[in-house]
Amino acid sequence: MTASPEPTLSVELLQGLLREWFAPWIQAMGLQVESFAPGEVTLRLPQSDQLSRIGGMLCGQAMMSAADTAMVLAIVTQLGTRRPMTTVQLNTSFLKPLSGQDARITARVLRAGKSLVFGEIDMCGANDGRSVCRASTTYALL
Repeated sequence: MTASPEPTLSVELLQGLLREWFAPWIQAMGLQVESFAPGEVTLRLPQSDQLSRIGGMLCGQAMMSAADTAMVLAIVTQLGTRRPMTTVQLNTSFLKPLSGQDARITARVLRAGKSLVFGEIDMCGANDGRSVCRASTTYALL
């Protein structure tokens, strides 16, 4: 019996993975896949009062969760959907507050080895393009 082929990547497939693979509270964030390329994905995080703290600023916890989620999908664009993985390290720097606009998250695989994947994420305002958060990540392939 032969294994079924790897599904063809598409925005729709990646959006479906957000629904299938992630916890309900991640799904509730409303992340939307905007684009992808091998080793890279860009998501949009809609502005929401549920994800904002006092003053309407997007909270750091939401930024970190969105960054981590985007990186999983970036790894999928390079290694496919059949590689279980887990976050080993997420180092986040918050550069400036984001309020009154959606966030755009771009995650890129820097290096994919046999057991570890290294990546970087940039989050910016979807309207003004100004970077608000940078993260570096390490994932273990299981």
